[in-house]
Amino acid sequence: MVSLIDLWLPILVSAVGVFVVSSLIHMLLQFHRSDCSHIADEESVLAAMRDAGVEPGNYMFPGCNSMKDMGNPEYIEKCKRGPVGYLTVLPNGMWNMGKALGQWFVFSILVSACTGYVATFTLDVGTEFMPTFRLTGTVAFMAYALGVIPNSIWKGTAWSTTWRFVFDGLCYGLTTGAVFAWLWPSGPLG
Repeated sequence: MVSLIDLWLPILVSAVGVFVVSSLIHMLLQFHRSDCSHIADEESVLAAMRDAGVEPGNYMFPGCNSMKDMGNPEYIEKCKRGPVGYLTVLPNGMWNMGKALGQWFVFSILVSACTGYVATFTLDVGTEFMPTFRLTGTVAFMAYALGVIPNSIWKGTAWSTTWRFVFDGLCYGLTTGAVFAWLWPSGPLG
């Protein structure tokens, strides 16, 4: 039987591998360059948001307080006139890339730890490469990729953007699966 403690090395190495692969996808390939568009007359829109005192948070517009309000003629008219959407407002200042990359790495360790946890229930010491790769790669793919799909279903994220993130998740899953299969315990543990 394999314990989660026995998998510390594949957990850590797969998280590093995912970090490297994600850096290549985002910086070298610039695969996500078209994920977000710019607002026309951006300065006027930003000035109006500042004047309205929009604070950091998530917003839906037009806004309503309940499902019942969605049947209101005024709300329906606002939706017809548009725009309709979701808005995420971040705190003012430069994007803290170091903090985001640190959180991404911690998330990658968490995904790898959960992947290893599932594998301890199904794989034994000495399990061959392909069964280990299939199981751990699938679990990691599910963690990295499937959670972005509801953004297109419920929040209007363009499906093309979602499919790019699903592709990222596939790359991360394959990386995680390959590392776990490569470093899977092959002999007596003790």
